[in-house]
Amino acid sequence: MNKQRMLSRWYVPATVGLLMSSAAFAAALTRDNGSPVGDNQNSQTAGPEGPTLLQDSHLIEKLQRFDRERIPERVVHARGTGASGEFVADADISDLTIAKVFTPGEHTPVFVRFSTVMGYRGSPEQARDPRGFATKFYTSQGNWDLVGINWPIFFIRDAIKFPDFVHANKPSAVTGVQDANLAFDFFAHTPEATSMLTHLYTDEGMPDSYRHMDGYGVHAFKLVNAKGEVHYVKFHWKSAQGVHGIRPQNIPTSIGSDWNLMSNDLYGALKRGDDPKWDLYIQVLTPADLDRFDYDALDDTKVWSDVPERKIGTMTLNRVPDNYFETSEESAFAPSRMVPGIEPSEDRMLQGRLFSYADTQMYRLGANYNELPINRPRVPVVSNNQDGLMNASDRKGEINYEPSGLSDVAQSPAYKPVQTPLRGTTQQAAIHKTLDFRQAGEYYRSLPSQDKNDLVTALSADLNHVTNDDNKYTMLSYFYKADADYGKRLAVATHADLSRVQAKAAALSDN
Repeated sequence: MNKQRMLSRWYVPATVGLLMSSAAFAAALTRDNGSPVGDNQNSQTAGPEGPTLLQDSHLIEKLQRFDRERIPERVVHARGTGASGEFVADADISDLTIAKVFTPGEHTPVFVRFSTVMGYRGSPEQARDPRGFATKFYTSQGNWDLVGINWPIFFIRDAIKFPDFVHANKPSAVTGVQDANLAFDFFAHTPEATSMLTHLYTDEGMPDSYRHMDGYGVHAFKLVNAKGEVHYVKFHWKSAQGVHGIRPQNIPTSIGSDWNLMSNDLYGALKRGDDPKWDLYIQVLTPADLDRFDYDALDDTKVWSDVPERKIGTMTLNRVPDNYFETSEESAFAPSRMVPGIEPSEDRMLQGRLFSYADTQMYRLGANYNELPINRPRVPVVSNNQDGLMNASDRKGEINYEPSGLSDVAQSPAYKPVQTPLRGTTQQAAIHKTLDFRQAGEYYRSLPSQDKNDLVTALSADLNHVTNDDNKYTMLSYFYKADADYGKRLAVATHADLSRVQAKAAALSDN
């Protein structure tokens, strides 16, 4: 494969000096076919007063391209900002995985896209919303996408509920405006969201900067070593800049001053050389460890609270991309993009994301989206996939099938995923150990007094918009079940009948 195709400007830090700035080229303005544009200010007309001519192919092409500048925006994570950098591994975890990205001293180019979840492409960046934290590692074994958010947990534990979760939290299908009644109607019937909602309504639920938030892979993944041994891990990006959020009373000023606060902050830091860093930590469990908890360890609404973390590397973002559309908009992340030594766990939410994320990128960008420079691996891609819209893979030869005795493609032992023993029968049933409320209470009790006050202020403000009485009291009972003080304070702030809240909470299961 041509080396120029394999390496793009996204993969090499600007300091390497191998890439030329576009300012170094003094080329004349051209049309898309490369021919020069004579006049870019005046259309061809039939005489000085006549109509514009259809033969003005530059005019026609310019308008055609302008009419087609937009692609479908992401259903979620539409409002995003990206930056380039590198990850440097600094711990030997060869006992856990054969993934070369974790070889001590290995430098791996990365592209990171931060985002809000529910907002449209031009929406304010300051919103009470989880923040996407998606990292594309251009490793020597292919691309690995670690696609997460700024919290270690999520609202739901099964991907079959994801479209419903999004529909309830997106703008109303009738008014086009987000409605707390719809959101809390969904959450009132989704008790496993209690812990994530408690996290979301703290000050950290409104980060003041992308630099000042952590990132998490959320789900458990499998690491596989050279012996085929499996360990379950969770990934945590820990901000070297610290974690800071905006208090409820400061939110109006923050939103009013700059709708693009988080992008401007990130790009401003990069332009002045204040490169943000995140250390990557992992938590590790053996397969035998999974059953020692009184909750399901693969439930993505749970944290592994008593499992220690170990640092394995550091990521530094050091460059603003040259073109927003070709990076932040055309970048395509999918948790199914893994490399040898990293595999998915049985987490039900992750299992659905393995399909959904790659499928949505194929819808947005076409079947050949991985050929775009921002998505292209830095290693050769050899496959029998072919054709389709915008294909430019430069595949050669007529042997587009396998097996074949005529092919000159070298055969080598492929990495084989680890074999996972299965048990049980085909079913559709909830997990057995739900424990929906306890970790929400533990998190609430861990908060300083001011943070508890801000949580109650922010959450009660939205609960006061809920007009369905049953949904309101159901939500209050969830928070009371998590922690009695938490529930009492919310009941007072929402002018609710505490005895009714307590009665509903008493009827909830502890499991």
